[in-house]
Amino acid sequence: MELLSILHKSNIILHVSAGSLALLTGIFILLFKKQGRIHRQSGRLFLILLGIVIFTGLLGVFVFKRNSFLLVITVLSGYMGFSGFRAIRNKSNIPQAIDIVMALLALASVSFFIFYFNAIGMIWSPVIIYSTVGYLLMAVGYDLGRYLLSTKTYGQLWLYEHILKMVSAFSGLLSAFAGTVLPQYQPYSQFLPSVLGSLIAIAFMANYWRRLKRNKLIIKQKGN
Repeated sequence: MELLSILHKSNIILHVSAGSLALLTGIFILLFKKQGRIHRQSGRLFLILLGIVIFTGLLGVFVFKRNSFLLVITVLSGYMGFSGFRAIRNKSNIPQAIDIVMALLALASVSFFIFYFNAIGMIWSPVIIYSTVGYLLMAVGYDLGRYLLSTKTYGQLWLYEHILKMVSAFSGLLSAFAGTVLPQYQPYSQFLPSVLGSLIAIAFMANYWRRLKRNKLIIKQKGN
Protein backbone atom coordinates (compact mmCIF):
# COMPACT_ATOMS: atom_id res chain seq x y z
CA MET A 1 0.00 0.00 0.00
CA GLU A 2 2.84 2.37 0.85
CA LEU A 3 4.51 1.54 -2.47
CA LEU A 4 1.29 2.39 -4.31
CA SER A 5 1.13 5.72 -2.49
CA ILE A 6 4.73 6.52 -3.47
CA LEU A 7 4.05 5.61 -7.10
CA HIS A 8 0.91 7.74 -7.04
CA LYS A 9 2.79 10.77 -5.70
CA SER A 10 5.56 10.23 -8.24
CA ASN A 11 2.98 10.08 -11.01
CA ILE A 12 1.43 13.34 -9.82
CA ILE A 13 4.83 15.05 -9.72
CA LEU A 14 5.64 13.85 -13.25
CA HIS A 15 2.17 14.88 -14.49
CA VAL A 16 2.40 18.37 -13.01
CA SER A 17 6.02 18.88 -14.07
CA ALA A 18 5.37 17.81 -17.67
CA GLY A 19 2.23 19.93 -17.83
CA SER A 20 4.00 23.01 -16.48
CA LEU A 21 6.91 22.59 -18.91
CA ALA A 22 4.47 22.05 -21.78
CA LEU A 23 2.71 25.31 -20.91
CA LEU A 24 6.02 27.20 -20.76
CA THR A 25 7.05 25.69 -24.09
CA GLY A 26 3.69 26.61 -25.58
CA ILE A 27 4.05 30.21 -24.41
CA PHE A 28 7.51 30.34 -25.98
CA ILE A 29 6.12 29.05 -29.28
CA LEU A 30 3.30 31.60 -29.25
CA LEU A 31 5.56 34.56 -28.49
CA PHE A 32 8.46 33.93 -30.84
CA LYS A 33 9.04 33.42 -34.56
CA LYS A 34 6.82 30.77 -36.10
CA GLN A 35 9.33 29.45 -38.61
CA GLY A 36 12.72 27.78 -38.55
CA ARG A 37 14.49 25.05 -36.63
CA ILE A 38 13.80 26.45 -33.14
CA HIS A 39 10.06 26.53 -33.80
CA ARG A 40 10.06 22.94 -35.04
CA GLN A 41 12.12 21.69 -32.10
CA SER A 42 9.94 23.57 -29.63
CA GLY A 43 6.85 22.06 -31.23
CA ARG A 44 8.25 18.55 -30.90
CA LEU A 45 9.16 19.18 -27.26
CA PHE A 46 5.62 20.43 -26.60
CA LEU A 47 4.14 17.27 -28.11
CA ILE A 48 6.45 15.00 -26.11
CA LEU A 49 5.52 16.76 -22.88
CA LEU A 50 1.86 16.63 -23.83
CA GLY A 51 2.18 12.89 -24.39
CA ILE A 52 3.63 12.50 -20.88
CA VAL A 53 0.75 14.54 -19.44
CA ILE A 54 -1.81 12.31 -21.13
CA PHE A 55 -0.06 9.07 -20.13
CA THR A 56 0.31 10.08 -16.47
CA GLY A 57 -3.27 11.37 -16.47
CA LEU A 58 -4.53 8.00 -17.70
CA LEU A 59 -2.51 6.27 -15.00
CA GLY A 60 -4.04 8.59 -12.43
CA VAL A 61 -7.59 7.65 -13.44
CA PHE A 62 -7.31 3.94 -14.14
CA VAL A 63 -4.47 2.84 -11.86
CA PHE A 64 -4.63 5.25 -8.93
CA LYS A 65 -8.40 5.91 -9.22
CA ARG A 66 -8.15 9.68 -9.49
CA ASN A 67 -11.47 10.80 -10.90
CA SER A 68 -11.29 14.04 -12.85
CA PHE A 69 -13.24 15.29 -15.81
CA LEU A 70 -10.24 17.52 -16.52
CA LEU A 71 -8.69 14.43 -18.09
CA VAL A 72 -11.19 14.74 -20.93
CA ILE A 73 -9.84 18.22 -21.63
CA THR A 74 -6.34 16.76 -21.61
CA VAL A 75 -7.35 14.07 -24.10
CA LEU A 76 -8.85 16.78 -26.32
CA SER A 77 -5.59 18.71 -26.06
CA GLY A 78 -3.62 15.59 -26.97
CA TYR A 79 -5.72 14.85 -30.02
CA MET A 80 -5.53 18.43 -31.24
CA GLY A 81 -1.76 18.40 -30.79
CA PHE A 82 -1.38 15.16 -32.71
CA SER A 83 -3.70 16.24 -35.51
CA GLY A 84 -2.09 19.68 -35.73
CA PHE A 85 1.32 18.07 -36.07
CA ARG A 86 0.03 15.73 -38.76
CA ALA A 87 -1.47 18.66 -40.69
CA ILE A 88 1.86 20.44 -41.11
CA ARG A 89 3.79 17.23 -41.64
CA ASN A 90 1.55 15.87 -44.42
CA LYS A 91 0.24 19.14 -45.92
CA SER A 92 -2.19 16.89 -47.77
CA ASN A 93 -5.65 15.42 -47.25
CA ILE A 94 -4.77 12.04 -48.71
CA PRO A 95 -6.31 9.50 -46.26
CA GLN A 96 -3.84 7.88 -43.90
CA ALA A 97 -4.70 5.00 -41.61
CA ILE A 98 -3.08 6.50 -38.51
CA ASP A 99 -5.11 9.73 -38.79
CA ILE A 100 -8.40 7.86 -39.17
CA VAL A 101 -7.58 5.49 -36.30
CA MET A 102 -6.64 8.36 -33.98
CA ALA A 103 -9.84 10.25 -34.85
CA LEU A 104 -11.98 7.22 -34.06
CA LEU A 105 -9.96 6.52 -30.91
CA ALA A 106 -10.54 10.08 -29.72
CA LEU A 107 -14.29 9.64 -30.19
CA ALA A 108 -14.24 6.30 -28.39
CA SER A 109 -12.19 7.74 -25.51
CA VAL A 110 -14.54 10.65 -24.90
CA SER A 111 -17.59 8.37 -25.16
CA PHE A 112 -16.04 6.07 -22.56
CA PHE A 113 -15.11 8.93 -20.24
CA ILE A 114 -18.63 10.35 -20.41
CA PHE A 115 -20.08 6.96 -19.50
CA TYR A 116 -17.43 6.32 -16.83
CA PHE A 117 -17.72 9.66 -15.04
CA ASN A 118 -21.50 9.60 -15.24
CA ALA A 119 -21.50 6.11 -13.69
CA ILE A 120 -19.47 7.24 -10.66
CA GLY A 121 -21.82 10.16 -10.07
CA MET A 122 -19.58 13.17 -10.56
CA ILE A 123 -21.02 16.67 -10.53
CA TRP A 124 -20.38 18.22 -13.94
CA SER A 125 -20.51 21.74 -15.25
CA PRO A 126 -22.66 21.74 -18.42
CA VAL A 127 -20.54 24.52 -19.92
CA ILE A 128 -17.42 22.37 -19.75
CA ILE A 129 -19.15 19.18 -20.85
CA TYR A 130 -20.85 20.60 -23.92
CA SER A 131 -17.99 22.83 -25.02
CA THR A 132 -15.30 20.15 -24.65
CA VAL A 133 -17.21 17.28 -26.21
CA GLY A 134 -18.73 19.53 -28.86
CA TYR A 135 -15.36 20.93 -29.88
CA LEU A 136 -13.86 17.46 -30.13
CA LEU A 137 -16.78 16.26 -32.25
CA MET A 138 -16.34 19.26 -34.52
CA ALA A 139 -12.60 18.63 -34.87
CA VAL A 140 -13.02 14.93 -35.62
CA GLY A 141 -15.88 15.68 -38.01
CA TYR A 142 -13.63 18.07 -39.90
CA ASP A 143 -10.73 15.62 -39.90
CA LEU A 144 -12.86 12.89 -41.44
CA GLY A 145 -14.66 15.27 -43.79
CA ARG A 146 -11.53 16.93 -45.17
CA TYR A 147 -10.92 13.87 -47.33
CA LEU A 148 -13.87 14.99 -49.42
CA LEU A 149 -12.14 18.27 -50.30
CA SER A 150 -10.09 18.64 -53.44
CA THR A 151 -6.31 18.61 -53.10
CA LYS A 152 -6.18 22.22 -54.28
CA THR A 153 -8.74 23.39 -51.74
CA TYR A 154 -7.05 21.63 -48.85
CA GLY A 155 -3.72 23.03 -49.97
CA GLN A 156 -5.06 26.44 -48.93
CA LEU A 157 -6.32 25.21 -45.55
CA TRP A 158 -3.68 23.01 -43.94
CA LEU A 159 -1.69 25.84 -42.35
CA TYR A 160 -4.83 27.37 -40.84
CA GLU A 161 -5.65 23.91 -39.53
CA HIS A 162 -2.20 23.58 -38.00
CA ILE A 163 -2.46 26.96 -36.29
CA LEU A 164 -5.93 26.32 -34.86
CA LYS A 165 -5.18 22.84 -33.60
CA MET A 166 -1.84 23.61 -31.98
CA VAL A 167 -3.23 26.68 -30.20
CA SER A 168 -6.23 24.57 -29.16
CA ALA A 169 -3.86 21.94 -27.74
CA PHE A 170 -2.15 24.65 -25.69
CA SER A 171 -5.39 26.25 -24.49
CA GLY A 172 -6.83 22.85 -23.59
CA LEU A 173 -3.79 22.14 -21.43
CA LEU A 174 -4.09 25.60 -19.90
CA SER A 175 -7.76 24.93 -19.11
CA ALA A 176 -6.89 21.70 -17.32
CA PHE A 177 -4.14 23.48 -15.38
CA ALA A 178 -6.32 26.45 -14.39
CA GLY A 179 -9.22 24.20 -13.46
CA THR A 180 -6.96 22.24 -11.11
CA VAL A 181 -5.13 25.19 -9.55
CA LEU A 182 -8.22 27.41 -9.28
CA PRO A 183 -11.09 25.00 -8.54
CA GLN A 184 -13.01 27.69 -6.63
CA TYR A 185 -13.47 29.61 -9.88
CA GLN A 186 -14.84 26.74 -11.96
CA PRO A 187 -16.25 26.62 -14.58
CA TYR A 188 -14.66 29.96 -15.53
CA SER A 189 -11.13 28.83 -14.71
CA GLN A 190 -11.65 26.00 -17.21
CA PHE A 191 -13.72 27.81 -19.82
CA LEU A 192 -11.97 31.18 -20.15
CA PRO A 193 -8.55 29.76 -21.19
CA SER A 194 -10.29 28.05 -24.12
CA VAL A 195 -11.91 31.34 -25.12
CA LEU A 196 -8.51 33.04 -24.90
CA GLY A 197 -7.00 30.29 -27.05
CA SER A 198 -9.68 30.74 -29.69
CA LEU A 199 -8.99 34.47 -29.87
CA ILE A 200 -5.24 33.86 -30.19
CA ALA A 201 -5.78 31.30 -32.96
CA ILE A 202 -8.08 33.68 -34.85
CA ALA A 203 -5.49 36.46 -34.54
CA PHE A 204 -2.69 34.24 -35.90
CA MET A 205 -4.84 32.97 -38.78
CA ALA A 206 -5.97 36.49 -39.67
CA ASN A 207 -2.36 37.68 -39.65
CA TYR A 208 -1.31 34.84 -41.96
CA TRP A 209 -4.23 35.58 -44.30
CA ARG A 210 -3.23 39.27 -44.49
CA ARG A 211 0.40 38.41 -45.22
CA LEU A 212 -0.62 35.90 -47.88
CA LYS A 213 -2.91 38.44 -49.51
CA ARG A 214 -0.20 41.11 -49.40
CA ASN A 215 2.35 38.78 -50.98
CA LYS A 216 -0.05 37.88 -53.78
CA LEU A 217 -0.66 41.57 -54.43
CA ILE A 218 3.10 42.24 -54.59
CA ILE A 219 3.60 39.36 -57.02
CA LYS A 220 0.75 40.62 -59.17
CA GLN A 221 2.16 44.13 -59.25
CA LYS A 222 5.60 42.84 -60.24
CA GLY A 223 3.99 40.81 -63.01
CA ASN A 224 2.37 43.93 -64.42
